[in-house]
Amino acid sequence: MKKFILTSFFLLFISINAQSELVFVFFNGKPNAAAFYANPLSELSQKSLNRRTAQGIALNIQDAPLEQTYVQNIQNLGFTVIDYSKWLNGVAVNATAAQVTTLQAQPYVQSVESFAKNSQVVVKNQIQHSDKFSEFNKAALFNYNYGTGANQIDQINLRNLHIAGYSGNGIAIAVIDTGFPTVNTGSVYQRLWTNNKIKGGYNFINKSTDIYNTSLNAHGSYVLGAIGGYIDGSFVGSAPDADFYLYATENAAVEIPEEQLYWIMAAEEADRQGVDIINTSLGYSTFDDPKYNYTYADMNGTKSFIARGAQIASEKGILVVVSAGNSGQEPWHYITTPADNAKVFTIGAVDAAGASSGFSSYGPNALGVIKPDASARGTAAATVYNNAATSASGTSLSAPIAAGGIACLLQAIPASTSREVIKNRLRETASLYPNNTAQMGYGILNFGNVLQTYLETDHLQLNDQFLIYPNPTTDRIYFRTFEKIQNVELYDNTGRLLLTKKPMNNSLELDFLEKGVYYVKAKTEKNTYIQKVIKK
Repeated sequence: MKKFILTSFFLLFISINAQSELVFVFFNGKPNAAAFYANPLSELSQKSLNRRTAQGIALNIQDAPLEQTYVQNIQNLGFTVIDYSKWLNGVAVNATAAQVTTLQAQPYVQSVESFAKNSQVVVKNQIQHSDKFSEFNKAALFNYNYGTGANQIDQINLRNLHIAGYSGNGIAIAVIDTGFPTVNTGSVYQRLWTNNKIKGGYNFINKSTDIYNTSLNAHGSYVLGAIGGYIDGSFVGSAPDADFYLYATENAAVEIPEEQLYWIMAAEEADRQGVDIINTSLGYSTFDDPKYNYTYADMNGTKSFIARGAQIASEKGILVVVSAGNSGQEPWHYITTPADNAKVFTIGAVDAAGASSGFSSYGPNALGVIKPDASARGTAAATVYNNAATSASGTSLSAPIAAGGIACLLQAIPASTSREVIKNRLRETASLYPNNTAQMGYGILNFGNVLQTYLETDHLQLNDQFLIYPNPTTDRIYFRTFEKIQNVELYDNTGRLLLTKKPMNNSLELDFLEKGVYYVKAKTEKNTYIQKVIKK
């Protein structure tokens, strides 16, 4: 009888265990919140607090740490805590229906929500995720000259900001992605280390600092390269002087709902460190276990856990930049989460001619919110990896190219500027505004035009108050202005300074130059002007 009872119990255990699923246990309040408010530096860095102060964002209970006695109570009930979130105020565990009832009965538990959104749905021939970055992985190494790489910078009118000295310096970007192999050894990232631009990193998948292991998927390394990579004379990323925090949250070999929590934990850590921008070239809709799948109706900006986390990050004053996804030519051709959240800045992909990349996912979100917000180069976009320049296609690259541009913009404007205002100006200066399309959003970004909207008479000017003619030219240019020119700097299309000179008779000889595109930066007693010049 005892043997029979034990066997029956064992079979029952197997049956119950097979029905368990990942759930999130939301706690009631945070008893330690008062202690946090009295000493916020116990949880947040000064840089994080400064960001909130500059933007007028008050601390709230989301910022306080989890109540550890609640976590211990969950463990005492026999559950293994998979992961947790202070923003969502709870922990994730695997639980059966009966165990969920037990959890809901605890006085410190507010509610329990399953990650499974369609437990009754059985999907046959489920898509496998062994190569979820298939579009991105179409990459080949080239001997780039920077003229080729510069096309994606010029397409979003970012070169003017670089020449004006805005290259992301002092702006912190968190890259939340797969892993970052060769970033610690590759020559294309060496400038970041030399200048102390890699500020930290963590692997939230295996809870370690192992983010550079060559066994990890290199997607994150390519993404970082598009922003901060540098090869002298061959490639410059969109924000080569920004600071970086590198967080691994995506296991490319599988697609599991826990990855949403890894991402939220990384975003919380990014906030704790005081980052200004989060770039994530990740998105979720289907999983290896189909009961966790989302439908397009779920892409409403708040259904998924990761979308809720991305919204909270945005509300903390972080500008969250998300790739739209590469499903434009698939049966599921929509954006994925967290790109569906209204407060994140979602980036689609275009080609060199400015047309939508076929693979770029379609919006809007399920509630009709226009997504993507805008677009940047994603077809055959330039980046770097290990020791060489490379190209690849995907919104995985259009998003970081845009994120780097935003970093340069943040360096140029006051820290107190509302992030919602910035996002609106990015949309309003894009190439299609006020119109939009399902793949491009409001069109291709134009950072030079965004900057111009912030400028006053005693700052950098990019308008017709200063005229260079003839343009194009064959051998000489003339300057028409009512202001006295103090000196002129001439840059090639890579941003390399060619000469600094005080012009004679408001003119400058260019006969020594080869044919091509150049930039002239003229300083007067009151202003600085930048204009593009074409040498025929």
